[in-house]
Amino acid sequence: MSRYVFAHARAVLPDRTVDDALVVVEDGRIVEAGPLTPGAVPAGARDLRGALLLPGIVDTHSDALEKEQRPRPTVEFAPAFAVSSFEGRVRAAGVTTMHHAVSYQTNVLKDRTIDRSLALAEAVRDRAATGHALVDHRLLHRLDARDADALEVLSGALAGLSVGDAAPLVSYEDHTPGQGQFRDLDSYRTAVQRQEGLSAEEADAFIRLSIDERADGLPQRARTLAHLGEEARAGRIRLLAHDVESADQLAEVRAAGAAVAEFPTTTEAARAAKEAGMPVVAGAPNVLRGGSHSGNVGAEELIAEGLVDNLSSDYMPTTLLAAVLRLAGRSVVPLHRAVALVTSGAARTAGLSDRGALTPGLRADLIVVTTDGSQQTVRMSLLAEESRDADGAPVSVATLLDAHGR
Repeated sequence: MSRYVFAHARAVLPDRTVDDALVVVEDGRIVEAGPLTPGAVPAGARDLRGALLLPGIVDTHSDALEKEQRPRPTVEFAPAFAVSSFEGRVRAAGVTTMHHAVSYQTNVLKDRTIDRSLALAEAVRDRAATGHALVDHRLLHRLDARDADALEVLSGALAGLSVGDAAPLVSYEDHTPGQGQFRDLDSYRTAVQRQEGLSAEEADAFIRLSIDERADGLPQRARTLAHLGEEARAGRIRLLAHDVESADQLAEVRAAGAAVAEFPTTTEAARAAKEAGMPVVAGAPNVLRGGSHSGNVGAEELIAEGLVDNLSSDYMPTTLLAAVLRLAGRSVVPLHRAVALVTSGAARTAGLSDRGALTPGLRADLIVVTTDGSQQTVRMSLLAEESRDADGAPVSVATLLDAHGR
């Protein structure tokens, strides 16, 4: 039996933070987590000397793998290399479960194509299958609701997947200017000008063309939602509604089978989702920057009102832990509630019941964090698989460490 004991940790439990705690892990599962009895430190325990001990972070939506593969417009790396390279960054950010967002859409501004996304998805699955990955690699399938070809490709991709421990995540999205994320056309115009180096007049022409070109896709959007709803009700997918902007729109997607409200753009939409019992996802970059870059509602405002269940990294995984500590440091919510936004709350969003909390019986996905002022450093990460004592288990960082962690 494999056993790890962590003593003198500042452990963040589901309902409180314990300043001097003991956490015990056996064969990949947490068996004990609570206050340390004075003078009762087990032999061989690792002394964390007051460092934070948290559940591993669960990221439900990250586009950052795209940028890892294509860091510049004229530079592209092989998908397999991008996944293994990005994996190290993710683990260093404290993420132990990563949902890579792959986009079934063609987006010139973001350099997205369906073929490139399919290749990345295959590389993610291949890396996960090796048993040597540093994080639990998973996928979030992002679908352009107005693209009939994209729906056909997605349906084919999902047909070969088993539900496993959780149904595949599918995000239903429509990024047509004038609604959803880009409902604030002034903010969108400014973004287009900066990205493309356009004048205000040129940006206006670009926006009008985009709206006109996508107008014919409205009937397809209805067909897409109907199809995804059927799949969701059958339990073959878990459907996320992206950028919902009103209570009426929330009611529509919920009736169609959506289980999660992802990045609601208004307080009204977030409140409607919460009242309907749907998990609400907001962006950690929004928290860290102090507001939305698209002119939508601020995530911190929604969190203060109790309207957010889960923070995802959106496009920058390092923002997750930083956002948690910012929220606690500004007393927006207590530390244990802030941590839940990226652990247990995120696990519920993804339909994963086996992780996300320092609770006996759950997976031993753990991270150790130290802080220096407003900065934080992940000193150690541990995946459940790395703490199991089983024949044929892959060699990992954890199994190579000696009793003192060197």
